[in-house]
Amino acid sequence: MVPKGYFAVYVGVEKKRFVIPLSFLNQPSFQQLLSMAEEEFGFTHPMGGLTIPCTQDTFIHLTSLLQ
Repeated sequence: MVPKGYFAVYVGVEKKRFVIPLSFLNQPSFQQLLSMAEEEFGFTHPMGGLTIPCTQDTFIHLTSLLQ
């Protein structure tokens, strides 16, 4: 279950699930990840949720900078 104000994404080859704040959607660096996801997957995401095509380490580093 995802708390109010958050959403789930799946990251990397392993498709690890992360729950992140909706406020990240306004951040230019996170928007770049969304663009990468759109280029790779279009609007069909294999996990049924938003899949981010980067390594888990990259994702963790980026989100730590946004918090």
